[in-house]
Amino acid sequence: MDQQIFERSLSGNTPPAGVSPLLEALWYDAEDDWDHAHRIVQAISSADAAWVHAYLHRKEGDIWNADYWYSRAGRRRPAVSLEEEWRSMVAELLG
Repeated sequence: MDQQIFERSLSGNTPPAGVSPLLEALWYDAEDDWDHAHRIVQAISSADAAWVHAYLHRKEGDIWNADYWYSRAGRRRPAVSLEEEWRSMVAELLG
């Protein structure tokens, strides 16, 4: 799957079959279901999950908490828009 196909899937009712839980979380986030996305990432312990978790808190406006999760991910809060960060996460997680 590539980024274009993933983004087109946002017009559907469910995430694409076979995507990772982190991509599923980003799909739900793009569908304005922050709570569902957050529940997914809370259940995963990895640097990539911490990155998605950080993004979600940044989007929520909880910058202190976002910075905590960026630190857990070994990253810094980016100086780009939320949309740009979302796209870069999807691209990286799609590999």
